[in-house]
Amino acid sequence: MPSISTFDDELTPRQIVEELDKYIIGQDEAKKNVAIALRNRWRRQNAPDDMREEIMPNNIIMIGPTGVGKTEIARRLAKLARAPFIKVEASKFTEVGYVGRDVDSMIRDLTDIAVNLVREEHQQEVQDRARERAEQRILDILIPPEEGKPASSTQSGATINGPGFVLQRDEDEEDRPEPETSEDSLRERTREKFREKLKRGDLDDREVEIEVTSDQSPMMQVFGPMGMEEMGVNLQDLLGNMGGQQRKKRRVTVDEARDILQEQEAQKLIDMDQVKEDALERVQQSGIVFIDEIDKVASGTRKNDGGSAGQGVSRQGVQRDLLPIVEGSTVTTKHGMVKTDHILFVASGAFHVSKPSDLIPELQGRFPIRVELNNLDEDDFYEILTKPKNALIKQYRALLASEDVTITFEDEGVREVARIAAEVNTEVENIGARRLHTVLTTLLEDVLFDVPDRVEPGSQITVDADMVRERLSSIAASRDLSQYIL
Repeated sequence: MPSISTFDDELTPRQIVEELDKYIIGQDEAKKNVAIALRNRWRRQNAPDDMREEIMPNNIIMIGPTGVGKTEIARRLAKLARAPFIKVEASKFTEVGYVGRDVDSMIRDLTDIAVNLVREEHQQEVQDRARERAEQRILDILIPPEEGKPASSTQSGATINGPGFVLQRDEDEEDRPEPETSEDSLRERTREKFREKLKRGDLDDREVEIEVTSDQSPMMQVFGPMGMEEMGVNLQDLLGNMGGQQRKKRRVTVDEARDILQEQEAQKLIDMDQVKEDALERVQQSGIVFIDEIDKVASGTRKNDGGSAGQGVSRQGVQRDLLPIVEGSTVTTKHGMVKTDHILFVASGAFHVSKPSDLIPELQGRFPIRVELNNLDEDDFYEILTKPKNALIKQYRALLASEDVTITFEDEGVREVARIAAEVNTEVENIGARRLHTVLTTLLEDVLFDVPDRVEPGSQITVDADMVRERLSSIAASRDLSQYIL
């Protein structure tokens, strides 16, 4: 089996949780389960050959209200896994036979992501060679092999002409006796001098004319009971041959040309057949699919479900289409056949209206690990505002620092923001940590608007408890107003 470098064998489940703790507050049970599932991917790949195919992933379903960290766990999981990862919303899929996206498309999209991921890795491996080839092409533009000629020996300072470039012999060389030089050797010396100038960046601001590809293929997506990939045909590729991938000339600086040509040369150096083969293997062995809003396709039977009988049938149809994908089947993609047996599926849903038992029993059985995420309280909000690497307070500091304005959040002010957010969640609608975004945006609205017109660069702004109460308490106290503002 090809080597798949998707996971650091030194990152233990405990260390995975520590990484997740840097961005996600609480939800220890959920973090523990995804850490085990992630580590099990590596364990399986290092298991004996006779057992490797028998070890199936333990798919996870996360249950909890909105804004408690389900999606954030998935986002961070993707970065830690360094594996093909896709997040999809179950509510976007329709039953086979209806207009819309079928569930197989998630595997096709995951394969596209894997191909791009592997292609980038292969391109990184050939960057040095691609850069050398790009520089060679730039030199060919500056000094065309057929056109350059040595200047007459009777002229002072021999020259070689390129398109817009003239290279003269150094002045200190003019008075020195020089043996008779052939055209080829003089051209080589000229190219070497230009090569040195190119490497030093002396020519970066000069303009050259290069050929680039112009993708003019029509943007088109086909929906129907049978996807084009399933027929083994990629319609967009066919249409692309009719009008796209045309070459045109473009004038750019040498610095820009180097990047463009390096990209083109890297594409030529990589073996796309090998890229697709590696990508398919990586999808099958370490792919991860995160299915959000799976509760939206559960067939709730309660009166407040709000759905008609027809909708319930359609939802069950999506579940039945999803079942073979999660159980393990073969999906046809434009890159090849993909087996889903060992892809890890992580589902999540708030289950406000429906409940996990409303999913068809077969699908429930394919998600053996169930994790309930807890509601967030005032203390959690305070930690969310201060502890994570990407905490909102740190984000606002960085935003205002770009205007040379320093903003300081006093501890009591932060606690007051957390208190108001928790209070509004209780009285209006509980949207979890997302409430902090609306509260802070309302709190800092005037500051963000006045910088830099009325708040000069170099200024300092302090957010204390009094400021928070002054700007937010009246809004939070009005239930009708807070519905729309907070």
